[in-house]
Amino acid sequence: MRDQPLVLHVLGARPNFVKAAPVVKGLAALGVRQGIIHTGQHYDALMSDVFFADLGLPEPIANLGVGSGTHARQTAALLTGLEDVVLEHRPALVVVYGDVNSTLAAILVCAKLGVPTAHVEAGLRSFDRGMPEEVNRIVTDALSDLLFATSPDALAHLANEGVDPAKVHLVGNPMIDSLFAALPSLDPAPVQERLGISGRYAVATLHRPANVDDPEAARELVDAVLGVAEQVPVIVPLHPRGRQRLAEAGLVDRDGLRIVDPLGYVDFLSLVRGAALVVTDSGGVQEETTMLGVPCLTVRPNTERPITVTHGTNRLVTPASLPAAASKALADGAATPSGELPPLWDGAAGPRIARVIDAWLRGDNLSPAAKGRAR
Repeated sequence: MRDQPLVLHVLGARPNFVKAAPVVKGLAALGVRQGIIHTGQHYDALMSDVFFADLGLPEPIANLGVGSGTHARQTAALLTGLEDVVLEHRPALVVVYGDVNSTLAAILVCAKLGVPTAHVEAGLRSFDRGMPEEVNRIVTDALSDLLFATSPDALAHLANEGVDPAKVHLVGNPMIDSLFAALPSLDPAPVQERLGISGRYAVATLHRPANVDDPEAARELVDAVLGVAEQVPVIVPLHPRGRQRLAEAGLVDRDGLRIVDPLGYVDFLSLVRGAALVVTDSGGVQEETTMLGVPCLTVRPNTERPITVTHGTNRLVTPASLPAAASKALADGAATPSGELPPLWDGAAGPRIARVIDAWLRGDNLSPAAKGRAR
């Protein structure tokens, strides 16, 4: 077993765990030796440990415990910690997910050490380099050896950037695999009962630096959420990041507004499934609400997931327009996707990715017909 090539997955935050679970499962089914490095970027048990349990992920072979901090300090800690682990285990391939600092650090470490890498969720672009995540995406895609795209627009972005098409595979969205697998367990009633919720409600998730780090922007956002809370009770599972700033801006328990601790994967999606409306600045939630048919208002000027607008239930809003947009969404009722569901969002992205990785490890060359489908 030790002679088999090793694949390491670098995971640091909630969305990483959700995307990785189907890939880890798919590689396990093919007998690929693998391990997980948990960087500890999300260090709270409610933001990480419970996700390992909910998603059936194996125990990590290393937990770096980097915690929070400025982008520079956090990335520096990730660089030194990941270098030690990669040098110790000498993987044949390192797989990274999404656009968090753990992903950027892993790509940089592996590029310096000459270790091949694969990026799951490649090619997404908001075209806003003021977002730290956008910088992470661009650098990660430029340095990766295998790029797994979740949507056709991602393919176009990579082509426009001159990425070698031989590296790129359209595989669908592994986050949707996890959602499909969890669907039978998504029952809003127990979570609503535990939280004391009855009747219609909205769910809000807020954590983006542009929304919470600047006091004036945070106040504007909180005022907008309070405008929604005047129309329907709003439940806010509050990410540790920015919690104090949002509280200082007035996001505290009051009539129509309920602040709760972060929820596990199944509990959170159960709550979303029963919601009349979701307000978010998260990328993954835009995708999950698209598949669940829940109206979603994304408080951002742009999105790296435009397919959730063209094919899904997502709409971009400003803080100023949020209360009116919420009123309309609540009056319209249950949402329906704007068109056909995105291609290959069928619950089989994980096995597709696993087959490409397995073929790559064995040195096989995929034919043009098989490339992008890995069926």
